[in-house]
This record gives sequence, structure tokens and C-alpha cells, in this order.
Amino acid sequence: MSDAGTLSLKNALQQSSTRGSKRIWPGAAVGLNLAILLVIAASLVGCSGGVTGTYTAPNGAMTLELKSGGDASVTFAGQTAPCKYTVSGSTLSLTCQGQSGAMNFTIQKDGSLAGPPDSFFPPLVKK
Repeated sequence: MSDAGTLSLKNALQQSSTRGSKRIWPGAAVGLNLAILLVIAASLVGCSGGVTGTYTAPNGAMTLELKSGGDASVTFAGQTAPCKYTVSGSTLSLTCQGQSGAMNFTIQKDGSLAGPPDSFFPPLVKK
């Protein structure tokens, strides 16, 4: 079977390199650019936008609000503290005003946040 009439990305790149700067298959470049943009957009949504929102403890005693740009606030026993957060993989690191160091939460598959081991934090569920 001959592939002389079939253009693949590999064939287009080979033909392009042998014919100088003349474009052989412009649709491939557009499709590749679109695929790259989609991968980047999906990565950005997964890294930060996916966790923004309000999380609460099952008994309602604690609320964590994660805003875009890394700003957050924690409300516990009627007191609210401003915080900052970052996300790396499945770990959300939260640093609040007056706190010495970050608290690391695990982002669960269901979207809830599991508190640091040996802490008083119950699992936090997104509203």
C-alpha cells in the first residue's frame, strides 16, 4: 500500500524541511497549536481554579474560603483569619496570619480536603 497521497504530520515535517520555508500542510500547524493551548488551559484549571470555593467541616464549625490568586480565609469559632495558599499536585499549603509555617491539606479524589495528620482539622467539603 502506498502512502504517497497520505499526509501525516511526520510526512509534512519531512517535506517541509526538504522544500525550505514553503508550507506543505498549514492545517497541521493550526491543529498542533490548538492542542497545545488546550493542554495548557487544562493544566491551569487543574492547578488553581479547581480548588477555589468555600469548604466547610461537616459540623459547620470551620469554614475555609479559597479565592483566586492565592488568597484565602479561615473562620473557626467565629474568628476569621486572612491566609494565603498554594497548590502543588494534590497538596494545598495554607499559611495564615500569625501562624509559623504552612498547614498542608491533601486534595482528595472527591474534591474534599483532608487536614494535616494528627491535627484537629476535620475533612473539609466544598459547598
